[in-house]
Amino acid sequence: MAVAADGKAGTVAVLDVGKTNVKLNAVTSDGVVLETLSVANPVLPGPPWRHHDLDALGDWVFSSLADLARRHPLQTFVAAGHGSGGVLVSDDPDRAAGAALPMIDYEQPVPEAIRLGYAPLSGSFFDRGSATMHSATHQARQLYWMQEHAPEAVAAARWYLGLPQYWAWRLSGIAASEASLLGAQSHLWNVAERCFAPIVDARGWRRLMPDFADAWQVLGPVRPELARRYGLPDGLRVLAGGHDSSLNHYRYHAAGLRDFIVVSTGTWIVAFSGRTSLDRLDEHCGMTLNSDVFGRPLGGVLTMGGREFSHVAGHEPPEAPVPDDVVLGLIARRTMALPSFGDDDGLFPQSAGRGRIGGPPPETPVARKALALLYCALLTAECVEALGPGNVVVLDGSFLRDPLYARLVAALLPNRRVRFNLDAYGVASGAALLAQEGQRSEPVALSLADPAAVSHLSPAVAVYASQWRARARAGQIQNYSRDFERTYR
Repeated sequence: MAVAADGKAGTVAVLDVGKTNVKLNAVTSDGVVLETLSVANPVLPGPPWRHHDLDALGDWVFSSLADLARRHPLQTFVAAGHGSGGVLVSDDPDRAAGAALPMIDYEQPVPEAIRLGYAPLSGSFFDRGSATMHSATHQARQLYWMQEHAPEAVAAARWYLGLPQYWAWRLSGIAASEASLLGAQSHLWNVAERCFAPIVDARGWRRLMPDFADAWQVLGPVRPELARRYGLPDGLRVLAGGHDSSLNHYRYHAAGLRDFIVVSTGTWIVAFSGRTSLDRLDEHCGMTLNSDVFGRPLGGVLTMGGREFSHVAGHEPPEAPVPDDVVLGLIARRTMALPSFGDDDGLFPQSAGRGRIGGPPPETPVARKALALLYCALLTAECVEALGPGNVVVLDGSFLRDPLYARLVAALLPNRRVRFNLDAYGVASGAALLAQEGQRSEPVALSLADPAAVSHLSPAVAVYASQWRARARAGQIQNYSRDFERTYR
């Protein structure tokens, strides 16, 4: 089905499909982003459920790809996407954007009957790779909902494809499954045993799962009719693509790092380590079992750090960096943001929606931002410690816009080497590097920086962190107690 990469990568077009925004990048084969186009990821209301507008997005993707090709010598296309998106498709990639049923928005609430019916089918932790999370997060639950709602449409469908492979299919006409995407809390793939989860056969879905391809494999050239319609480059190679966070992790692997934990920040704080033993993974504390692009297990931790930050920092926090004395003042007063403010428990079971500010509240916008950074640095340190081994901790993502974040994480992890990467295009870079997988003679270049001195922060931060951890975990116990009383009184 797929052929090996031939080393002729040229400039790579990388489609990065996020929940809120979609980016199309022109990237060199060694990971340097040359140009980025972006658009909001459109969502339409039901019926039958809130869903992504794949027709409109397809027109933008193909037209923008042609636009980029007029300015860059594109030879390769690869897509990256989040793990909570999949599309049930027909055998025609052009009819109704190829969709047999609308693509479910993963933040769409799930009907109670679907939630209850799915739960006993979802298997063990290793079958799922995560706890069962909120709304329609998991691909298996989405497919179960589709089958319960429209069994005839599912029976007539040809494939079920993760987001990157859906876009590869739209361009090439070739369908593929891929390990890193299925290993991203899809609940379809058991990463530890490298086999489909029991629900796949129990529901008759095996026929919907195409053969596997490596993320870097060439599925084929762009379909000639699509190339003619949009003016795309003839012979544009289409790779299978992979999970966005796994591709970000791959970027550091391609740079020669081995004993490391990578922490990416944005809407989610996502931490990955290839050295975490399976027996450390605790689904009740936000831990996951993911797959790297080679199909190997990646221990992970997920918490909605960006949403937590927004709750604490408030609307439109000041853009200026937070001075050290502001955060030291919060520490001295023992002002603490305690989990969790969003609708996800993260590392603290039963904490969702129970976040609170302990101690004197912050009085100014800059103090609120300082408290949010301090809180997210504490969450980051908890993620790292949960994963275990890893001498080097690499930080990247949006939190690094304020230098205080990296410095606080370094102060919280004195026995590890904390480094950071200010490149905001880690997913695009990692995806582009796939075009040369197996062809490199040396690691790719990577620029990592060390946080500024933290010696004046460390003593105060260490005491504060210990007290914060005790209060956060005490709150967790109280939440269990409240739930017990509510259920059994």
